[in-house]
Amino acid sequence: MFDVAIVGGGPVGMLLAAELGLQGVRPLVLERLAMPSGESKAGTLHARTAQSLDRRGLLDLVGRSSRGSVSFHFSGMFGLDLGAVVEEGASIVGSPQAWAEQVFARQAAALGAEIRRGQEVTGLVQDDERVVLTVNGRELAARYVVGADGARSLVRRAAGIPFTGTQARVAALMGDVRLLDPYGVPPGYTRTPRGWIIVWLDPAGHSRLTTYDFRAPHPDRQAPVTLAELKEAAERILGRPVPMAEPRNLSRYGDAALQAETYRAGRVLLAGDAAHVHFPWGGQGLNTGLEDAFNLGWKLAAQVHGHAPDGLLDTYHAERHPVGARVLWNVRAQTALADPDPSVDPLRELFAELMRFDDVNEYLSGMISGVHTAYDVGVPGAGRMAVDMVLKIPEGAGPPVRLVELLRAGRPLLLDLAGRDDLVAVAEGWADRVDVVRAAADHPAEALLIRPDGYVAWTSEAAGHPLRDALVRWFGPSARNDSAQNDSAPNDSARNDSAQTR
Repeated sequence: MFDVAIVGGGPVGMLLAAELGLQGVRPLVLERLAMPSGESKAGTLHARTAQSLDRRGLLDLVGRSSRGSVSFHFSGMFGLDLGAVVEEGASIVGSPQAWAEQVFARQAAALGAEIRRGQEVTGLVQDDERVVLTVNGRELAARYVVGADGARSLVRRAAGIPFTGTQARVAALMGDVRLLDPYGVPPGYTRTPRGWIIVWLDPAGHSRLTTYDFRAPHPDRQAPVTLAELKEAAERILGRPVPMAEPRNLSRYGDAALQAETYRAGRVLLAGDAAHVHFPWGGQGLNTGLEDAFNLGWKLAAQVHGHAPDGLLDTYHAERHPVGARVLWNVRAQTALADPDPSVDPLRELFAELMRFDDVNEYLSGMISGVHTAYDVGVPGAGRMAVDMVLKIPEGAGPPVRLVELLRAGRPLLLDLAGRDDLVAVAEGWADRVDVVRAAADHPAEALLIRPDGYVAWTSEAAGHPLRDALVRWFGPSARNDSAQNDSAPNDSARNDSAQTR
C-alpha cells in the first residue's frame, strides 16, 4: 500500500509529488495520458508562485522572470503595475504550462516519486484505514489520495464532494493558428459590441487566438472545435475576414466558476482545478493550484510520518479554500466588467480611472499576483510569507546566506536574529523537526518561526503568544519529556530577565 497516491500528473500533481518527496514521502503519481500532451493553456506564473519556487530552487528552471515594473490588466483593461507590490524577486514569470510540468516531474522523480503514465482511475472507495482506487481495471490502495485530476475530477465525484458555484454563460474558443493576414488582426485584447478576441501574435508562425462570445454558453461543451468554427467566431466579433490555417490545440471552455465545498473528505484531498475552476482572467488558475501544492505537501507528509498535530491536515482546507473563493470572486467581477454590451462602457471607463489611483492599483495587483495572500495562524503579525533577506551568520559559522536558500530543504525554521537563548532553548524539544539558525539581519523582529511553505507561523513581536504554543500547533508535541517542558516565563515572545542580563 502506498502512503500517498496523486491522481493527475499535470503541473499541480507533479509539484505536489516533488513537495512530498522533499519531505521524505515517496508518492505514486497516476496520470491518464501515456505521454505529456505538450499543450500549454497557461503561461503566466505570478509573483507569489515565483517566490515559492525560489524557496525550492526551481525558479530559474521554469521560465524567464521579469522584475520591476510590469504592466498588467484587470478585465482586459491595462493599467496595473504588478511590480509595485512585489517586495522581492520576479514580478511575473513567462513559463509555458507544459514546460513547468516537466520541470516539476523531473524534480519529483529525482526525489523518489513513482510516476506511472497511461493509468486511468475509474473508481474510489475509502474507509478509516485506506483508499482503494480502481486503476486500469485493477485495485490499488493508498493511505491518502489527492485528486489533482482537473475540473471533471473523478476523485472529487467519487469522494462525494459537491462542486458548486455559477454555471457558464460565455462561450470561449481557443487555438493556435497560422494567421494568413497577421497584421490585419489587432494583437492583444480587443473588445467589440459582439464579444472579445485575444491574439498573441506571431507573424511568422502560429498565433494563439481566443474568442469570447457572451450570447450563450456552448450547447455541447465536449464537441470538437473546428477551424471553421473558430474562424467564424473571430470574424463575427471583429466584423471582418480573419483568414487562418493550420490549426493546433483547438479547445472550447466557458466561464463557470465552481469550487469544491471541502478540500478534504476523510483520506481524500483535492488540489488545483479539481478544487476550483474559473475563467482565465489574469492567469490565476494555475498559480492558485501550485500554491495549493505548496500548502498541502508538508502537512500531508507530517500526517504520513505520524508527527502531525491534531487538525494540521484540516488547515489545508481552512487556509486554501478562502484563497480559491477570492479568486473566483475577482474573476466573476472581471467577467461582469467584460460584457461587450455598450451599456457597460461607462462602468469600464470609470473603473479604468480608478485604476490610476495607487491604492486601487496596489489592491488589485496584490490580489492578482497573490502577494497579498495571508493565512490566519492565530498570531498577530504572522501569517504572511517571510520576505527574503540576507542573513549574516556569526563569524566562523559561514558566509552570508539568503533566507530562501535555508528553506530549500523544506524544513521549518526558527530564525534567531537577536541572540535569544531563551527561544533557542524552547526550540530544542523540536530539534528533530525544526532547524534553528542564528544570524543578524535588517528585520524588525528578534525571531521568526517559518513554516516549510515559507509563511511565518510566529513572530517575537506578538506579545502574549508563546513560541512553544506555535511549535506545538504546527509541528506537534516536543520530543523532550523533562522539566524544560514548563515555561520559565508566561510569554517567551518577550525577553525574560536572564536573557536581558546575559
